[in-house]
Amino acid sequence: QVHLVESGGGSVQPGGSLKLSCAASGRTFSNYVMGWFRQSPGKERDFVATIDRIGHSTKYVDSVEGRFTISRDNVKNIVYLQMDTLKPEDTAVYYCAASERVIGTSMFSSRYDYWGKGTLVTVSS
Repeated sequence: QVHLVESGGGSVQPGGSLKLSCAASGRTFSNYVMGWFRQSPGKERDFVATIDRIGHSTKYVDSVEGRFTISRDNVKNIVYLQMDTLKPEDTAVYYCAASERVIGTSMFSSRYDYWGKGTLVTVSS
């Protein structure tokens, strides 16, 4: 089992940047495919980005492609989400997730086994 704790959320103006971190503890971090998801009030939890076990393959939802970057440090046991050129529609609670089952990467929340409690990102002028 792995325990996930997100940090780095906050309030930022449109066009600004934030870097989210997700620290993992427990079993070997490199055993897990990692993902970031987000949920806005009244909406379902949506896929944002995913990264494979060694950090060589990534995928993004179209709306963040070119603005967000997912990365991982398998020594520090942290996955990051660098968010640039933020827009009001990026406002949400951001969750990181870990999967033991996925081969490669996955955009589907049902494929992830462990979740953090989330960190709130607010983009507003």
